[in-house]
Amino acid sequence: MKTSLIAVVLALVCVAAAQQPATSGAPAQGSSAQGPVIKDPAEYNAYVGAIQQQDSNAKISGLEAFVTQYPNSVVKKDALEALMGEYQKANNPAKMGEAADRLLQADPNNMRALALMAYTTRVAYQNNQDPAKAAQLAATMKGYGDKGMAALPNYTKPDNVKEEDFPKVKDQMTSIFSAAQGLADLQDRKFPEAAKELKIAADASPTDFSLVYPTALAYISSNPPDLVNGIYYAGRASAIAPPNYQAQIEKYAKAQYVKYHGGDDGWPEVLAQIKAGTVPTLKPAPTPAEQAHILVTTKKPEEMDFAEWQLVLTKASQEDANVVWTAIKGKSLQFQALLLKASSTSLDMAASLDDIDAKKKDVELTMSGEIPAKTLATLKEGSQIQVAGTPDSYTPDPFVITMIDGRLLKAATPTPAPKKPGATTHRPVSHR
Repeated sequence: MKTSLIAVVLALVCVAAAQQPATSGAPAQGSSAQGPVIKDPAEYNAYVGAIQQQDSNAKISGLEAFVTQYPNSVVKKDALEALMGEYQKANNPAKMGEAADRLLQADPNNMRALALMAYTTRVAYQNNQDPAKAAQLAATMKGYGDKGMAALPNYTKPDNVKEEDFPKVKDQMTSIFSAAQGLADLQDRKFPEAAKELKIAADASPTDFSLVYPTALAYISSNPPDLVNGIYYAGRASAIAPPNYQAQIEKYAKAQYVKYHGGDDGWPEVLAQIKAGTVPTLKPAPTPAEQAHILVTTKKPEEMDFAEWQLVLTKASQEDANVVWTAIKGKSLQFQALLLKASSTSLDMAASLDDIDAKKKDVELTMSGEIPAKTLATLKEGSQIQVAGTPDSYTPDPFVITMIDGRLLKAATPTPAPKKPGATTHRPVSHR
């Protein structure tokens, strides 16, 4: 997150230092008539003496002494806000956290304390090297983020913020709390929630790698993945990553693009648009039905392999499927396949590489005559065999071609044969 965001919070926590409470019912110099009234002159002097210190250490000492001596003071929250800010400026996160905790005990919805703690806990989480501590930090970070977002609708304009600037302050607070929520949800593998929350923070801080890259991961890891947004944020992350990570992240973004688009064509132009801050229009990979239609219109059925027939017969329109089925039905075909089950009158086989990998039947071959017992004994399940058969019918789901007039051409060894025509596949590109 940009330093400017936390600077806004710091400016707000210093508001207490810019105001003095009233004493004896009359406003003190520099205070408003609506401000808190300190009736005890000694208490008033102790507070003003502490808040007006120019030296940071003296101011911290004075404020600590004041909240100890006057634990029920009407300006206790103002004193603790100022103390929290001084500890933050002194780069003492432990003491700042203690002051914030005391402030939140007195004022549970204090926006400045919640924002500071959400931010600093996030920094601790992202700098953490101990996996065992990550869940604890994430839970703490999530708590501050949730409380801050819940309190934000009731957040009123601080006196030192101009009316026209207040919406921007609220947006920056929203970004701080959303970052805390999103990173915690990412830690807990709640990817859709993390993506929604982190997008707010990443868009508010587009050059903050520690927010942009987790946003990409959240979108890509969702189920189903949102690759359009994932590619965009991954591409942005590659442009702002530390130099030694840029190539690796760009490769990751490109891989997601290929998964979505079906190829790497157009990637340089897409990446250039992303790096320029433009959201590109991404063309998705053709659906299986579109791939099947392209096959039917560019390749004759008799020139297709078994897997291409399977693609058309299972994914294409009925019109396209009829083109292929009319061309191959009743024609004697020779092919190689994996034997799954054998009897003297029929063979169950897998002919496409996908089905061979899954050992799933896609051909049911009825033999033209009984297989001799001696020959049947040589047919081993899991071996590749060469056969001939005539397509007679098929079912699209699950896909099985029923063939008749089957003949054994050659029995192969149990060792899988090299991929040849008839045993290859053209797997459809997954469409998301």
